[in-house]
Amino acid sequence: MRAALIVAHTTRYEITCMAADAATQLRAAGFEVRMLACDTAATVVPDQGAADGAEIVLVFGGDGTFLRAAEFARPAGVPMLGVNFGHVGFLAESDPEALPSTVKAVLDGRYEVEERTTLDVEVSAQHGTVLASSWALNEASVEKSTRERILELAVAVDGRPLLRFGCDGLLCSTPTGSTAYAYSAGGPIVWPNVDALLVVPNAAHALFARPIVVSPQSVIDVQLLGDDHPGVLACDGRRSVDIPPRGRVRVRRGAQPVRIARIHDWSFGERLVTKFQLPVRSFRDGDGADPRRND
Repeated sequence: MRAALIVAHTTRYEITCMAADAATQLRAAGFEVRMLACDTAATVVPDQGAADGAEIVLVFGGDGTFLRAAEFARPAGVPMLGVNFGHVGFLAESDPEALPSTVKAVLDGRYEVEERTTLDVEVSAQHGTVLASSWALNEASVEKSTRERILELAVAVDGRPLLRFGCDGLLCSTPTGSTAYAYSAGGPIVWPNVDALLVVPNAAHALFARPIVVSPQSVIDVQLLGDDHPGVLACDGRRSVDIPPRGRVRVRRGAQPVRIARIHDWSFGERLVTKFQLPVRSFRDGDGADPRRND
């Protein structure tokens, strides 16, 4: 039997109604429809292994809900398709008004699957003991644990020292995450099919604090300096780990990608123009007159 996992932002009534409509359509077509215990309805499954054996994960909400759903879809290798109820919704593929055609595309298998780079992250103590590990689709952010103190960091790439400064934090981002937190911190927008990793300082107190793009095979080490300067690692803003003083965060390309289903043939450039409402016309596209002339 074909199966789908639905992950929804259930605090909004219109989203739960839309998710219930999709579940009804899928069940009528012979799908087993699963939902998490906290999301109600359909076949309730435990969080662990919720997407195992599913054909697709349908996500109803914004990018935050999409990142939550990725925690279930990624280990199962199942593609995700988002219906956007958020503000920007870069990760989502469809809008609420297009739900019938979205469900029809799922039923007919009319979608392509993109594989998005992820990050694998380790936190180690000063002497090398690994304290925790995590992963991220968008970014791994090293941040100060108290707002009163600046965070002193040393950054190395492939074992070679590269940067050292005080800052509010530092982000290691994927191309997918370049339109998220890294974008807000002044990082470049990178097409998601570009094979690279980004290093973006956040409010660095330094003359050189430019974002850096490195090879996807590179290993990025972020070392906390000072005996009384702890920090926090946040992965996608969802999973956090305390970093002890002089602790180290090691970031490398993730072993397992996140798979995203696409039912439209929009280019990434078209998504940028639509989501950010970019101007694609200028005064030069008016009546053809030279604006420098006053006759």
